[in-house]
Amino acid sequence: MVRVTVWNEYRHERESETVAEVYPDGIHAVIAEFLEDAGHEVETATLDEGPEHGLTEEVLAETDVLTWWGHAAHDEVSDAVVERVQERVLEGMGLIVLHSGHYSKIFKTLMGTTCSLKWREAAETERLWTVEPSHPIADGIGEYIELPETEMYGERFDIPAPDTLVFNSWFEGGEVFRSGCCYRRGNGKVFYFRPGHETYPIYRNEDVQQVLINAVDWAAPGDGPTPDFGNADPIEDIDTDDERTVH
Repeated sequence: MVRVTVWNEYRHERESETVAEVYPDGIHAVIAEFLEDAGHEVETATLDEGPEHGLTEEVLAETDVLTWWGHAAHDEVSDAVVERVQERVLEGMGLIVLHSGHYSKIFKTLMGTTCSLKWREAAETERLWTVEPSHPIADGIGEYIELPETEMYGERFDIPAPDTLVFNSWFEGGEVFRSGCCYRRGNGKVFYFRPGHETYPIYRNEDVQQVLINAVDWAAPGDGPTPDFGNADPIEDIDTDDERTVH
């Protein structure tokens, strides 16, 4: 069982009737439900949940994997909270960044780039090709996932080259896009997954749900040793009194 916090901006669902029809209780509620059904311990947090956006030190300390969906209010996220999330990722917490979360402060901080891209909203077909079928995130997924109506994201996507590219998208209009990108930052794992525009029921698609369930398992911290940085005592006996001449 992985302890997951599902974070959502939760603005569109409250301000747009079109979005509310698709996600009446919020995108975070849908994601939380299928992650709970997969056996994980899930909590949710939203942008307007206090000055810390529901991501207090206590919440993050009890979080193994954080999922992040944001779109219209990236600039409203507190810099202090972003720094706190970054520290937890470097310590080992997993982070799954969804769709327009590519422009979030936390993703841009971890990537060190603008994370800019091309986009078009035209309800076009997307085909996500599984280009790394042996990766754990692709477990149970076929050769491709086809989504009949999506928002297009296109290259150039200004991100560092992924450690592993699991999915690559093709769109009806002709563009391609790196849609499933894995990274390691410090002791933590980061996965960016493109599908998820708020006006389409992307998170109700069973294949998309399976990808995110797999991603939570992959991003969860392992049981390896905690790295020890700084001045270190020797593992073996050494002669610390040996006089050495420095040239």
